[in-house]
Amino acid sequence: MKLDILAFASHPDDVELGCAGTLIAHIASGRKAGVVDLTRGELGTRGTPAERVTEAEEAARIMGLSVRDNLGFADGFFTNDKEHQLQIVRKVRQYQPDIVLMNALHDRHPDHGRGAAVVAEACFLAGLKMIKTLGEDGLEQQAWRPKATYNFIQDRYIKPDFVMDVTPYWEKKLETIRAFRTQFYNPDDSSPNTYISSPEFLDFIEARAREYGHAIGVTFGEGFTSAKQVGVRNLFDLI
Repeated sequence: MKLDILAFASHPDDVELGCAGTLIAHIASGRKAGVVDLTRGELGTRGTPAERVTEAEEAARIMGLSVRDNLGFADGFFTNDKEHQLQIVRKVRQYQPDIVLMNALHDRHPDHGRGAAVVAEACFLAGLKMIKTLGEDGLEQQAWRPKATYNFIQDRYIKPDFVMDVTPYWEKKLETIRAFRTQFYNPDDSSPNTYISSPEFLDFIEARAREYGHAIGVTFGEGFTSAKQVGVRNLFDLI
C-alpha cells in the first residue's frame, strides 16, 4: 500500500496531539495517510500497553488512517542505531510515502527528539539501494526516499517554519485525543495524576493551536519545522 503521508511518533498519542488535524485535513482531500508508532508507551504512569493499543486503534479510526503500525521499540530506552534505523527503513519502503512527519527536534520528553533523529536518518538511508531489506512478503524491497520530511511541534515552544490551518478539523482532532481515555483528563479516573492528565493540559493544547492559527489569520493551526527550505510553485499557496 502506497501512502501519501506517513507519520512516525515515539509514543501512541504523539500524533494526536501534534499533527492529527493535518492528517485529517489531507485524508479529507483524498490523500492516504498512515501512522507508525515507535513504542507502545509502556512506561506511562496511566493505562496499560494493551489499553493504549486499543486507544490508538480508535484514534486511527476517527482520523481515517489507511494503516497504523507499532514497531515495539523500548519506551524510554530505544536508541538511534543501525538496528532501529533498519526497522524504520523497512516501513518507509513498504509504504513509500511522499511526505514523512515526525516528532519535534527537541522536547520535554527525550524520546521525542531521539525519535525525530532516528526517523530522519532512516528516511535518508531508505533511499540508498545498496542497503538491502526484505518486506513482510520476504521479497527484497525497493529503495525509497520521501520527497519531504517535517517535524511537528509538541510540548516545548518552537517557532514553526510553516503552519497548517486545521480549523475545519479541530473538533475531530479533539476526538482523537479523547480516544486515549487513560492518558488525558477524566474526572471518573482515579489513576495517579500526570503532566498530561490535568484539564489544564488540554487547555494548553488549544491555546497553542490558537496561537499558531492566529499567526496565519485562522482559528486553529498546527506548526511544523523543516530541515530544508520550504518552496512553493505558486505565491497564492501562501495565502
